[in-house]
Amino acid sequence: MHGGEVFVPKIPSMKVIDLATAVAPEAQIKVVGIRPGEKLHEVLISEDEARVTVELPDMFVVLPALSFWSQTLRKDWESQGSLLADSFRYTSNTNSEWLSVDEIREIVAPIEVDYGEGRLE
Repeated sequence: MHGGEVFVPKIPSMKVIDLATAVAPEAQIKVVGIRPGEKLHEVLISEDEARVTVELPDMFVVLPALSFWSQTLRKDWESQGSLLADSFRYTSNTNSEWLSVDEIREIVAPIEVDYGEGRLE
């Protein structure tokens, strides 16, 4: 890390309905549709940011686009990964890895135990 970078981890996506099913399987779910101002998907790296982004095995590193940021430091990141294509776009709906309801349950189980025992307030 040299300063000014934005780190975007490669993590799985999930559907909100799967999260609700994992946390409260007995709950009735009413689908109301998208409302004004709501988004269906998150854009984590836009096409504009892709021009200054290096892909590493477990994350993307968005480098500062400012001229005062050293080219030497930029080359350090580029030597560890590869620059993205200008048309690249990383969004939650095009993610190749998605969590299942069972995988979500595994993640929230320790939280539910802590909450049930009064450790979370």
